[in-house]
This record gives sequence, structure tokens and C-alpha cells, in this order.
Amino acid sequence: MRVLLLGSGAREHALGWALARSPRLEELMALPGNPGLAELATIVDGVSPTDPGAVAAIARLHRVDLVVVGPEAPLAAGVVDALEGVGIPAFGPSRAAARLEASKTFAKEVMAAAGVPTAAAQTFDDPSAARAHLEAVEGPYVVKADGLAAGKGVLVTDDRSEALAWVTRCFGGGFGEAGARVVIEEYLEGPELSVFAVCSGRESAVLEPARDYKRLAEGDAGPNTGGMGSFSPVELPAGLVDEVVERVIRPTLHRLADDGTPYLGFLYAGLALTRDGPKVIEFNVRLGDPETQVVLPRLESDLLAVIVSALEGRLGAEPLIWSPRAAVNVVLASAGYPESPRRGDAIHGLEAAAACDDVLVFHAGTARDDRGRLVTAGGRVLSVVGLGDNLEAARTRAYEAVDLIRWEGMQYRRDIGRPPAPP
Repeated sequence: MRVLLLGSGAREHALGWALARSPRLEELMALPGNPGLAELATIVDGVSPTDPGAVAAIARLHRVDLVVVGPEAPLAAGVVDALEGVGIPAFGPSRAAARLEASKTFAKEVMAAAGVPTAAAQTFDDPSAARAHLEAVEGPYVVKADGLAAGKGVLVTDDRSEALAWVTRCFGGGFGEAGARVVIEEYLEGPELSVFAVCSGRESAVLEPARDYKRLAEGDAGPNTGGMGSFSPVELPAGLVDEVVERVIRPTLHRLADDGTPYLGFLYAGLALTRDGPKVIEFNVRLGDPETQVVLPRLESDLLAVIVSALEGRLGAEPLIWSPRAAVNVVLASAGYPESPRRGDAIHGLEAAAACDDVLVFHAGTARDDRGRLVTAGGRVLSVVGLGDNLEAARTRAYEAVDLIRWEGMQYRRDIGRPPAPP
């Protein structure tokens, strides 16, 4: 099969790595890709992945058999609809179904109709009403830009003044159109968990869960980020994943199908494991980043074959096979991340790190400068993944590789893979 992969982050590099292992793959192309993906795929440039018509034209030009969509923005823009319009299969939800991530208000409406446990929430179109609500309730406060904000539109704080300032930032254009509406939620107490599923209409196949780290600094301090690391597997109470499937994933898929927006693609459920059971913090309509980088290396099944089975309505015909090994992902970020990431710093030691046994390095914000050097080109720059027979062994491998990499102002956490107490 000739496969076109959309996206340019470490999640897409991990997807490309997994797809490239399939005996079904004839050629892998990436749009726009990154220097890491360039070692696995033919890079297609000159077209934005969020331009549905252009993507469809490129796919036809290259006689693509399948398009796999990595990030959320092309899905929200309707790239799957455009591809289907020209007869090219695409793995990802339609624009209508992608509202599950593109609008937190829509997601709350779907969950309410489906009876999915989640935090109580209110949506505000007016900043004065949002501020009045915050003045009337006690913290902790959870304030979210309603739309897509690259994982940075959420504030969780005990400080009311900080929450009020976040409302001002959202309505003041700090997140563009994503902040035109604000969702204020009940705070959910409990460890967080990421659960993923491959979905096809009403059917799903659950992937191995992972746990990620949202805050920039160790001990969950500092600003919220797109994610500074992750690990898998996660020690969980017996039956918890089955409960998530029955109470969260299945009713959500059935509700969407009943509403005429059947869901095809990866689905991410970000959960809080509360005293009352798992509750949804958010849905994403794609795999998570940084969790993909620890989940896919543990998948022994052929990812491309799994995707094809979902497209053909045969999902679940064969059980997914998983490695018992552990994976730990340490994200390396640029100077100034997340507020103002610096670009152009030369990256050293990457080849030595990638050559380590039981280590995978996935590119995110990297580029080649005019001298051919690998340099920083975004906030989160690299994902360094260690593999081992247990979590501690995987963690050791990851940090041994991290210690070989350097650039000016490099940021990372030293506590990835040290899970909180079991729920």
C-alpha cells in the first residue's frame, strides 16, 4: 500500500515508524513530515495539511491508497471529508465527528446525551458572565478555551485571580478563535490516565493505556504544556480499562452513530480516576502526544493491518498483541517553551543517543538549517524513548540517552516514569 501520513510531530514520527514495520507497506509519504520522518518516508512539501482540497489533490497525484491523519487541525478542517470526496480512504474522523475535540462544548453535549461520566461544566460566550461565575464558586478552577489551542488552552489553578486572568486572555484573543468561548469545569480529583482506542462506527479496539505529564517542571510545577513525557504500561485496578470501554468509549461511539456522525479513527479519552470511578477530562480525536511514543513501540500487531481492518469494518477480528516490556518517553523542549520557544539552536549528540540499545528517538520540532545542521524548530523538540523489561529499566535507558543530547537552553523533566501512588 502507498500511505500518506499527515503531520510533523513526534506522534507522527512514531506513527511512521510503526507503519514502516508493516509488510503491507509499499511506500510511505509524509506531509509535511520532519527530519526524522525523512529517514522513513518520502517528504511531500509545499502544501498545508490543513488545506483539505490541496491534500486531496496531492493524494490523487501520488496515487495514494490510504491517508493516515496524525494531528487534530487537519481533521477539524475537514481533510477526511475532502479525501472521501475523491474516493481516497482516510483514517480519521469526519469534520463533524472531529468536533469532539474541536469544541469542548460539543463534547460535553455528546457525553451528557450518552450518559458518560465527566466533570460538570458551563460554557460562556460573554467574559463578564464567566468572571461572575468564577467569583461565585470556590477553587480549584478549571478554565478552558473551547476550541483547539495546541494543548495550551487549559488552566487548572487554586488562584481565582489567575483564573480570571485566563478568562481575559481567552476572550482577548490569546488563543485566537479557540478562545471565543470559554468552558469552566468542576475540578476532578484523582490520578490522570490516557486511554486510546481504534474506532470504526460502533466498534472499537482499545490500546494499552499510558500516563503523561502536562506540567513543564518536575513535581508537576510550572505552566501547562502539550506534554513533557509519558510511560506505559500503567498499574491499574483490575477491570478498569473494561469499565472505561463500557462507560465511556462505547456509549460515545453509539451516540455519535445515532446522531448521524459515525466515528472512524483513533479516539483518546483523557480521564481522572476519581473516588466515584473514571471520569472524562477531555476527548481528543487522534492519538496523544507524548503517549503515542510509548504505546506504539509496545504494539506487536501490524498497525497498518489494524487500520485497514477498521476501514473495512472488520475491527476486532483478531486481538491486538502487546509486548510486556515498558516504555518511558522523556520530552526535550527548547529554551523559552511553552510561552516563547526559541528556534535555531544546534542539536548535538543525537546520533549517539539514537545508537543506544533499547532507545528510540522521535523528532518533533527539528529542522535542517542552511548549513545542514539539525536545529531546534519548535517547542517540543525530541521524544527520547527508553524500553526495558520493567518501568525502572526503561526509565534508565531513556535518561542515559537524554544525557548524550544537548543544545543551548534545553529543558526536560527528571521525574518521568516515577508514577504517583496507585489509585
